[in-house]
Order: sequence, then structure tokens, then C-alpha cells
Amino acid sequence: MQRTTLPSALAAGALLLSLTGCGGNADADGKTVTVTVGYQSKTINTVTAGTLLRSLGAFERELRALGRRDGHTYKVKWEDYATGAPITAQMVAGKVDIGSMGDFPLLINSGRGTQLNAPTRLVSVTGYNLRGGLNTVLTAPGSKLRALSGLRGKNVSTSVGSAADGTLVRALRQAGIDPEGGIHKLNQQPAVGASALEAGSADALSQFVAWPGLLAFQGKAKALYDGARLNLPTFHGVTTRKAFADERPAVVQAFLAAQIDATRYLRAHPLDAARKVATATGLPPEVVYLYNGTGGIATFDPTLKPRLTAALKKDVPVLRDAKLVGPVDVSSFVDDRYLKRAYGSADAYAKALRATPPASPNQLWLKGEDRLRTFATPTELLRFAGSHRGRVRAAYVPDAATGTRWFADRAIWVRDGNDLRAFVTPDNARTWMAGHPGARTLSYPAALAAAR
Repeated sequence: MQRTTLPSALAAGALLLSLTGCGGNADADGKTVTVTVGYQSKTINTVTAGTLLRSLGAFERELRALGRRDGHTYKVKWEDYATGAPITAQMVAGKVDIGSMGDFPLLINSGRGTQLNAPTRLVSVTGYNLRGGLNTVLTAPGSKLRALSGLRGKNVSTSVGSAADGTLVRALRQAGIDPEGGIHKLNQQPAVGASALEAGSADALSQFVAWPGLLAFQGKAKALYDGARLNLPTFHGVTTRKAFADERPAVVQAFLAAQIDATRYLRAHPLDAARKVATATGLPPEVVYLYNGTGGIATFDPTLKPRLTAALKKDVPVLRDAKLVGPVDVSSFVDDRYLKRAYGSADAYAKALRATPPASPNQLWLKGEDRLRTFATPTELLRFAGSHRGRVRAAYVPDAATGTRWFADRAIWVRDGNDLRAFVTPDNARTWMAGHPGARTLSYPAALAAAR
């Protein structure tokens, strides 16, 4: 079986790039400062530090206000990447000042920075899911695979060192499969892996937001494993070069203040925010809303919650076993000083720190409407959808076991007496039915009929 090691692009790129980059340095006049932000436009769990933040112009506004106070002129250079690895390579080279990425890439960011004497700091969270639902393992629509245990000896595509790879490793171990020797792991970028799954050269694909929802929405894949089955938090966050933060703490604080504003905007205007992100990325707004909408798979909250940082510490051994990172001191990597200042007071930050994610509602979006309708139960949503055939743009239901939001027409439906329940994967449904004798699975059309 194939064993995959750290992508050479990350190791070589970090070493070969010059360590004399000009990110965050003043121009020749000494008054103009360029701040370089690395983000992942299509990783929509980072939008409050990337795509949405950029579209709102929030960071630029904060920097203009800072410039009026300190006499500098600030410019922002936005650089878009597909994953966190190249952002890390540019950060340790001094060419990116602030970046956003997932939890596993954040640890590689910290480890690589320490190794190359270019330390970084985790200064905020963008979006999180307390159970791990941001990562999903997919199969082709016609695949006969029904559970993760069927992946033994199969070709599985993932991005090594990503949060989705971490989910795959843990899930395979729980299924009794060696994550390195028990499968043929294909180390591929998300788009390449999606193509491999469609072409049949990969039997399964483990990826992070928004790829699972996108492929399911397009009818190109179906969910095999819901990352929320691990019941372990996963998140994306913002990291900055320590040298940059030490030299320009007010800029880091300004970025975080802008992120807080973008987060408030997303919460207050979830549909508008989804449309802005869709316009900027080319993703369907229905997919963006699946993750970023009210009660979506991602909860947006900048605070560095203890439960998230504790999960980060549990991730370190997984990366070390895969020889993707050396020692990482999570406690010194996490730095909430700038975020506390951005909130304005200790009380404001403490209140935000205590906030918990809302439950995911049953919601339906009709064509031609600028609002989503909310229903008390999945059955009520199905009844409404059945009476509006051809007019439903998207319908969202939470998994009855894990709470992970999914598209109603892509879910596994189970009837238990008069109740209809939705599940992301067949395995989730089987686990639930084991404790509910008499329950049976239904197709989506049959569920619509049963709800009448």
C-alpha cells in the first residue's frame, strides 16, 4: 500500500523562498505600508477573514481610520490560494503577513514557522463545527460503498496535511483500517480529487468545506462519512507572522476588528452574505448557504474557545504520526491578545467567548424569493416542498443524529411511525435505526409522498 509524505511543494517552497520578503514593510517613502493577506476564496469557512471581508471592504476601512491616527497610508494586497500549504510557505518567507487556513494546516504553519525561525501566531477563529461536520468523505453517485469499512484497499483522494485528511485518518482508525497501509491514498488538490472521483480513478474523496456540499449539490457525489461522527471540533483560523504582529500590532488589531464586523454582517444578513460569497467565488449560493447560512454547518465566531484549542492539541499527534510536523507548542501558538483588544473590552470578549452554536433549522428556499422559510419539523418542510414541486431552489435539514445540515433531496430519509427524519449518510441512518425497531429508509420522492 502507498504511503504519502509531506507534499514537496510545502517543504521545498518554504526553504527556497527568500526570507527577506517585504510583506507589511513600508515603501520607500516610509509612509505607505502594504499588508499582504493570504486567503482561500473557495474555502468558505474562512470568508470572514477572506472573501466576505474583502467584498465588504471592512479591513480597508479600519486601516484608513488607523492611518488618520498614525499618519501612514495602508494598502492591502489580497492573494488567493486553494489550500493552506502555499500560504504557510509564503508566510515563513515573509511574503504574506496574515493568512487563514484549517486546523491541521494551522499546526503545520506553526511547526514550519518554528523550524525556520519564522514563528507564527493563531490570533482568531473564522468558522467552526464542534462535532467535525465541516469535513466529509464522498463517493460517486453510483458507488456501491455504503460505509467507511468498505474503503479497505480502495483509492482514496484527499489533500495530505489538510483538516479533511485528519478526518479521514481518524475515521479509518475507528473503522479498523490502517490510514496509510490499508488504503491507496492519493494526495491531490480538491479540484483534482473531485475530477478523479468523477473519472473513477478514486473510489472516495475526503475533503473540506465547500467541496462536499458542492459535489452533492451538483449530483456528482454522495456522502459516505459525516465528519461529525468523530464528535471532535474542527475549525479554520487566522494566523499572522509573529514578527509582523510585534512590529505592527495595530494592523493586526484592525484586521480582527474588521473580521468581527464581517462576522456580525454574516449573522445579520446570511442570505446576502451567501450571495456576495457566491458572486466572488463562482460557487452556487445554495451551497454557500448550506455551510454559512443560519444554523449552517459552520458557526462563525472569532473567539479562541478553549474547546477548539484543546482539539488542536489532539491534532498534533495525528500529524506527527504522519511525519508532517515536528513538535508544536499549541499554548504558545495561540495568542488572543489582539482579539481581546479588537473587541474593545474584556467583558465583550468574555461574552462572545461563551456563545454557543445555534441548532440547525429546517429551511426551504423557493425560486424567486429573497428569504428562506423555516419549519418546525422535517415533515412540515417535506409537506411544503411536495406542494411546491418545481419551485424549490434548495431545502435544508439537519441530520437527526449529528445535527449536520444537508440538502433535503440528497439526504437519507427514515420513517419511524409518523415521523420522518433525515441523515447525511447511510451509516448515520443505520446507526439510528438500530435503536428504533420498525424504522425504514425511504427515497426522497417517497418521503415527499409520506409527508402529504
